[in-house]
Amino acid sequence: MKTCGRGAVVALLTALSALATAASAEANPRLVVDINSLKVYEQQDIFQRWYPASLTKLMTAYTTFRAIKSGQLTLDSPVVMTKNAAAEPPSKMFFKPGSKMTLDSALKMMLIKSANDIAVAIGETVAGSEPAFVAQMNAEAARIGMSNSHFVNPNGLPAPGQYTTARDLAVLAITIKREFPQYAPYFAYEGFTTGKKSYPNYNMLIGRFDGADGMKTGFICASGFNQVSSATRNGRSVVSVVLGAESLGARADESARLMQMALTENGAAKPSLGQIAPYGETRDVTADISKQICSASAAKVRSEGRDEAGRQKLLSPFIHEINRPLQLVEAGLIPGSVPAAADAGGPAEGQGDLANIPIPQPKPAL
Repeated sequence: MKTCGRGAVVALLTALSALATAASAEANPRLVVDINSLKVYEQQDIFQRWYPASLTKLMTAYTTFRAIKSGQLTLDSPVVMTKNAAAEPPSKMFFKPGSKMTLDSALKMMLIKSANDIAVAIGETVAGSEPAFVAQMNAEAARIGMSNSHFVNPNGLPAPGQYTTARDLAVLAITIKREFPQYAPYFAYEGFTTGKKSYPNYNMLIGRFDGADGMKTGFICASGFNQVSSATRNGRSVVSVVLGAESLGARADESARLMQMALTENGAAKPSLGQIAPYGETRDVTADISKQICSASAAKVRSEGRDEAGRQKLLSPFIHEINRPLQLVEAGLIPGSVPAAADAGGPAEGQGDLANIPIPQPKPAL
C-alpha cells in the first residue's frame, strides 16, 4: 500500500485547516508575519480599523515594561486596587479596594485572566491615574509606528475613539517580542493559581500548538473574537493577528492555520510589513460587527460548536489536547494586605458560550 510522505501529509492538513476556518475568516482582518525578517506570509484588510477589546492589554503591558526599563518600577513594586479600578466590569479579580499585589502578580492576572480591574490598577500604578496612563499608551503607540491606533482605557472595554488595526497589532506584538524578550513568559503561561482557585489561559494555542508562546485574546460584541498569537520553531518566530472571528474556536483554528503556514513555507518572495501600503476604502471607519456576533442565531451556532462536556470544539489539525495537568504559576495578593472580596472571581472573557460571556457596559455607552 502506498503511503504519503510527510510533506504531503502536512499539505493535506493545511488544506483541511483552511477549509475549516474559511467561513469565519472570509471578510475579517488577519495576517501572519515573521518576527525577524518582517516578511508577511498572508494578509487581509490589515488597515481596517477594529475595536481591540482585550488586545488593548498588550499595549498596557508594553507601556508597563517601558516603565520598568526606565527604573520607575520593578516587578516587586506594589499595585494597589483602587475604588476606580475595582469598579470595572468583568472579567475581573473582584479584589477589594486597598488590596495589594506585586506588579509581577498583576501582570499574570491581566494577561492570563484578562482582568479589567487589574489592568486599570496597573495603569494607575505606572502613571498615577488612568487618564495619565492612557496618554502614555498613545504616546508609546505613536512612537513605535502604530499609525492607526488610539486607546481610551487600559483594558479594552468598549468606548468611542478606541481602535486599532491588524497591522498595528502586529507592530506592537513584534516590538514586545524584540524589545522585551525577558518578559516573554508572561504571554506563554498556561494559567495561574491564587492558592484557592486556578485560572487557565484563554489562548487555546498555549500548550496545544507546537511552539506556541503567546500572546493575547479579546472579545466584545463590536469586535468579535480577536487573537494575537506567536510561535517559535526551529529558530523561526512568527506572529499572527486574527480579528472578528465568530467564536473562541474559530479564532484559535485560524491562528493555528496562519502560523503553521508561515512556519513551514519559504517567505523569500513575500513582501515585508513595511512594504505594504495602506489600502481599503473604510480604513478610517471602525468596523462594528455586533449584529453578527451578539445575535441569537450566532449564539446558537456557538452553542452547537461545543462538545458534550461544554468545551469549544477545535477543528484545526494543528491543535492537540493537553493530556496532563496545566502548568500553573502563582499569583495573588501580598500576604497581610486586604483580602479579596470574592477570590472565586466571576465570569471571564472566553468562558462558556455567549450567554456566559459578560457583555461589558460601555463607558461611555456606544
